[in-house]
Amino acid sequence: MAVHTTSDRPVAPARAPAAARRRRRRPTAWIFAGPAAVLFALFFAYPLGASFLQSFTTEDAGATHWVGLDQYRRMIEDPAFLESLFNTGVILVVQVPVMIGLAVVLAVLLNQSWLRFRGTWRAIYFLPAVTTLVAYAVVFQVLLKTDGGLVNQILGAAGIGQVDWLNNPTWARVSLIASLTWRWTGYNAVILLAGLQSIGKEQYEAASIDGATTFSTYARVILPQLRPVVLFCVITSTIGTLQLFDENYVLTRGGPDDATLTPVVYLYKVGFQQFDFGYAAAIAWVVVALIAAISALQYVAFGRERRR
Repeated sequence: MAVHTTSDRPVAPARAPAAARRRRRRPTAWIFAGPAAVLFALFFAYPLGASFLQSFTTEDAGATHWVGLDQYRRMIEDPAFLESLFNTGVILVVQVPVMIGLAVVLAVLLNQSWLRFRGTWRAIYFLPAVTTLVAYAVVFQVLLKTDGGLVNQILGAAGIGQVDWLNNPTWARVSLIASLTWRWTGYNAVILLAGLQSIGKEQYEAASIDGATTFSTYARVILPQLRPVVLFCVITSTIGTLQLFDENYVLTRGGPDDATLTPVVYLYKVGFQQFDFGYAAAIAWVVVALIAAISALQYVAFGRERRR
């Protein structure tokens, strides 16, 4: 009599039910993922691809013509676009470091155990971040009015002459930087506060035992560990600056003399006022490339600093 061992038994029939179950699960997965995939394709992937192709075209007498890289070459000779890049660079270099520095100081203060009503203070400083962009820009527009604005009234009471905040190119930039700092400092402070609270108290105690001062404790022990959170705040703030639209459009419409013009405001004017959609699409893709390049540089610089 032949004896059959377990290894002699066919395994294909045993695998068949499992394979069949996997095939049955695939339609179920697509039923749930399908609506999201369709919406993604219709409202994100297709417009993204269409805008990219449109950046290589122009319209003449209602007809679309392929022009290759002409729209991108046009930017190099466009003084308004170059001015918008300069304005964004000024805001990026001045406003972002000032805001992150203030946010770090504010986060340290909100993290102190001796501070009473800490939850209330945190909510107060975070409130500007949930204020509607247009609403707070309109408030700043009223505050900074040359005639009758609250800021100029206070300056007048202090014996200082009126400042033409929104009609002078230099002061218009200052006004925009001040409004951005007011709105986003508390937001970044709350994020940095979360990072501070993840650092154990024993590290403060160890630094104190070693004789470190409060300043050296934060400079040499706490802030190096907070660097990933700071990097996140810097990158998100950089992206927000390069996408700046609401505040400067409501405050100054990009003026005076293009002093507060940014690429996105210029994109809006080109696309929806001049109806030059091919050039507007090219500007949009240049903004995307700038965001990716600057964010990557910041990340690489941060990684090199960490390795040191």
